[in-house]
Amino acid sequence: MSLPVGPLDESERLVLRDRVYDALIDLLISGRVTPGQALRIEHLANLLEVSPTPVREALAKIEATGLVTRVAQKGYRVAPLLAEPQMSELIDARELVELGAMELISGELDQLVPQLEAAQQRHEAAARHLAALPPGDPAVMTRQREYFEADWDFHLAILRHSRNRYVLQMAEGLGGHLHRRRQGVVVGVNDTQFAVREHAAILAGFQQGDVQAAIAAMRTHMEQIRRRSLKDLAAQPSR
Repeated sequence: MSLPVGPLDESERLVLRDRVYDALIDLLISGRVTPGQALRIEHLANLLEVSPTPVREALAKIEATGLVTRVAQKGYRVAPLLAEPQMSELIDARELVELGAMELISGELDQLVPQLEAAQQRHEAAARHLAALPPGDPAVMTRQREYFEADWDFHLAILRHSRNRYVLQMAEGLGGHLHRRRQGVVVGVNDTQFAVREHAAILAGFQQGDVQAAIAAMRTHMEQIRRRSLKDLAAQPSR
């Protein structure tokens, strides 16, 4: 990644910050950095071939997700993996925000349903591609990222149709999908068929014009995410 020549306008600056953000998320989730490890802004800027400013901005945004921590006078460090109480609280928060967002949806299903159908197709395809790889395949990390991005795109389509920017910001700031992806790197991703089926139930509610049925399916989905996440926590190596 290289910094464009000349001064950046606002849109170019935001695009660069987002690219740096994505690169740092990949670094944090990949396991190439370890919990507690210091993240020096100058080193990361050199690694990504950018100035320190977009790195600093991206780390500030990532801090809100809990993937990094910032200590006064010491800078940023890689956050530890979530423990059981933290993971459960995170899923509680996701449930409150996402179910609340669904309560705000009304009269827009003609726009939402095609977007969810497309997102579901991408999610199913990503799940198939990931499941087809043998353990240890070098493409696993890329396929995991594609799978979790497709999974989150399904949720984002619903959140955006709440037409409430603050609800969307809260959901993205929680970073629940990122912690689940990080967990998948540690213990593997073995629940793709369940998540796809649960998304299909949510989609079916919207296709039938029954928002309350979709909400009930989302509530079930969140509880299953909780169950699977806590089970995977128990399978993680001792930290």
